[in-house]
Amino acid sequence: MLSSAFLFAILGVLIKLLGPPFRVWDIAVYRFVGGTIVLLSLFGWRHNLFKPQNLRLMLIRGCTGSMAFLTLVFAIQLIPLSTAMIIFYSFPAFAAVFSPLIFGERVSALDMVCIATTLLGVGIIFDFQIEGTLWGQAAALISGIFAGLTVAIIKKLRENHGSVMIYFYFCIIGSLIAAGPFLSNPQLPRNLMEWIIMAGILFTSITAQLFMNQGFRYCKSWEGGVFMTSELIFISFFGILFLGESTNWRFWTGGLLIIGSAVALNLAGKKHHQKKQIISKQMPTYTSETIETLVIKGKSN
Repeated sequence: MLSSAFLFAILGVLIKLLGPPFRVWDIAVYRFVGGTIVLLSLFGWRHNLFKPQNLRLMLIRGCTGSMAFLTLVFAIQLIPLSTAMIIFYSFPAFAAVFSPLIFGERVSALDMVCIATTLLGVGIIFDFQIEGTLWGQAAALISGIFAGLTVAIIKKLRENHGSVMIYFYFCIIGSLIAAGPFLSNPQLPRNLMEWIIMAGILFTSITAQLFMNQGFRYCKSWEGGVFMTSELIFISFFGILFLGESTNWRFWTGGLLIIGSAVALNLAGKKHHQKKQIISKQMPTYTSETIETLVIKGKSN
């Protein structure tokens, strides 16, 4: 999950370097269409990508992920970035709501404390500045809701679907949504540097998404959301390292709260896994011969 957050942070920097001539639809098409082509080329011959066990849920995941992406971009265009990010990164809390309601996952008291601490860390980093129009704030909230639902669905899909197939259907749905606006006024890379940035966007988006999908096999949806919030720390670090941005107490305090929450969830998950292993080792195991002997003894009694 942390590797995914790191790569998503690089993706954000690359999109920023690309500049305003490229619209969201242009970036979406290069990301989704390019991702579809790459996944088919690399994995199509080994994975039966067109035969998921739960096609309906796979298509729903593609739609919810696309809606989260589009509404977030819409929010960023209407309100300050800090306000959009504060509201959007509420998605781990929404994941903790959707997972028990839809899929029956259990949320512990520690989980809720870690989610609340993560949201507090995000607010501290952005100084709790809620600004902009009501429409923009609503769009950011809708994006967070769809993102929370999306990670809950990904967690469910990981029970019997691979990371590649899940991202493949996301690319297909995203391509269909973005194709029309892109074709109305397509923007193409004009020089070698823009081609290199586009290639970087394609590479980081694919690897980050596959790492994230894979991570949901080992953690709950809201736990993954807390881990993904560390993307803010990586973005801030890149700004300090490459853009000369300064740090303050908010960055360090908020970052420590986010990292501390992720560490606490990770340690709790390991302890729970170790407890399950101990219980499984203590349970008696029976061979077929033992079972047969017990059955015979039961009949004789």
